Amino acid sequence: MVDADNQAATAAQDGAGPNDEDDVLLDVRNLKTYYPSRSGLLGRQQAWVRAVDDVSFTIRRGETFGLVGESGCGKSTLGRSVVRLEKAHSGEVIFEGQDVLAKKGRDLKRLRQDLQVIFQDPHGSLDPRMKVRDIIAEGLVWQGTVSRDERAHRVRELASLVGLREEHLDRHAHEFSGGQRQRIGIARALALRPKFVLADEPVSALDMSVQSQVLNLLTDLQEDFGLTYLFIAHDLSVVEYISDRVGVMYLGKLVEVAKAEDLYTDPRMPYTEALLSAIPGSQAPGRRKRIVLGGEVPSPLDPPSGCRFRTRCWKAESLCAEEVPVLREVVPDHWAACHFAEAS
Repeated sequence: MVDADNQAATAAQDGAGPNDEDDVLLDVRNLKTYYPSRSGLLGRQQAWVRAVDDVSFTIRRGETFGLVGESGCGKSTLGRSVVRLEKAHSGEVIFEGQDVLAKKGRDLKRLRQDLQVIFQDPHGSLDPRMKVRDIIAEGLVWQGTVSRDERAHRVRELASLVGLREEHLDRHAHEFSGGQRQRIGIARALALRPKFVLADEPVSALDMSVQSQVLNLLTDLQEDFGLTYLFIAHDLSVVEYISDRVGVMYLGKLVEVAKAEDLYTDPRMPYTEALLSAIPGSQAPGRRKRIVLGGEVPSPLDPPSGCRFRTRCWKAESLCAEEVPVLREVVPDHWAACHFAEAS
């Protein structure tokens, strides 16, 4: 599984984010999540699907780090690998000085209290056989860290915080709307009072009016509990609204990271430019022109040499096929993986 292009990029890449260690809650270093591709009658392995391929970045305490990209780019796999819902092939995920990927047994169980998830599907992620009070309390029961009375009190408190009434606690998930079900999922994620929450497309399955309510709820809860979010979405308008910094993924690679305002006003990677041009209203007078990408998205089984975006990039030159562009800081706190990022 050795890749010379990846080795070259890894050698030069230190990660996108702040250097002040006291400010960093999560430090992802050279993370790779590969899946074997098998074929033939015997199901022999033929290649590796490089869903997440040598990704490094940091997330500061109390911030919302947005992660965007086309479907299939690896953003959800990256998030799930960070919290150990997917098994990473290699790399490190350092959370408060501890390597999440190296933890086992009781140590991992204790660490999971601080790393929680809000899932995309507000229906499929909730057990239809359980009442709402039991769904919210599930993590507390599993961890066994509080008494029964404290558990009941915390469940009522969380239900109120997310906009549910006490009588809702004795109902089942199917009796609620999509937005209410997502509120139940949010309450469950906060039951253990985590420091870090992976929000994996938490509003993509909701109506537009409900999306804004849930986003505002997440923002309020972040302020109340001092939460840090990794917020994954494909809707760039949603990401712009809630994020402090934004990372852009393409074909398993992180290709740009910057403060939300800087990335949306001054993108340095052509792929990011194309994504932003597709936001509704971006073609209004004074805004960027619509960029329509040509060609097909390459397969993660056999990504292009050099820059993975070069087969669809209107700025590509021969250098782009020969060298992997390193994710580097082109202006203060703005990282881009493009040979010509300074000229953008």
